[in-house]
Amino acid sequence: MMATPDRLHRTVGTEACVELDSALQIIRHCVDQLSDVQLWWRPAESMNSVANLILHLCGNVRQWVISGVGEAVDVRERQKEFDQRNSALKAELMQQLESTVADAKVVLSDVSVEGLLRVRRVQGSDVTGMQAIFHSVSHFRGHTQEIVHMTRFQLGDSYKFDFIPTTTEEGAL
Repeated sequence: MMATPDRLHRTVGTEACVELDSALQIIRHCVDQLSDVQLWWRPAESMNSVANLILHLCGNVRQWVISGVGEAVDVRERQKEFDQRNSALKAELMQQLESTVADAKVVLSDVSVEGLLRVRRVQGSDVTGMQAIFHSVSHFRGHTQEIVHMTRFQLGDSYKFDFIPTTTEEGAL
């Protein structure tokens, strides 16, 4: 169905939800293969663990979508997302990420045209609701790929792919 101008805001919200759900599924696939120790492993002290990236994604989505677009109070303490070490089990982290995405989907499913166009201040920048959504969803996707890379790096040949093409249309040889 083609989005008409009077439905475009709903389409934007719906597609943002689809992207968050898709990325969340990939993160879950990776986390399910990692132990709690591997989840908190850092390639170097100055780099983030998968767990820190999950905390960071929660903070970003809460700040940009739930607070920025949904107008909830912004209580983010960004540096804490990176400073934490071995303080939560993977089940707790995934529950937090899934809850954050669910809260964001409520905001996105109800975003109005005015909500997409209104300028608000998020993380020191004046952005429209549309900009906040695009920022957060693309940020989520970017760190999802980082999580995939870190998982594959740790697991090597024992990494289990979620998708393996079986037809030429899907990319199989």
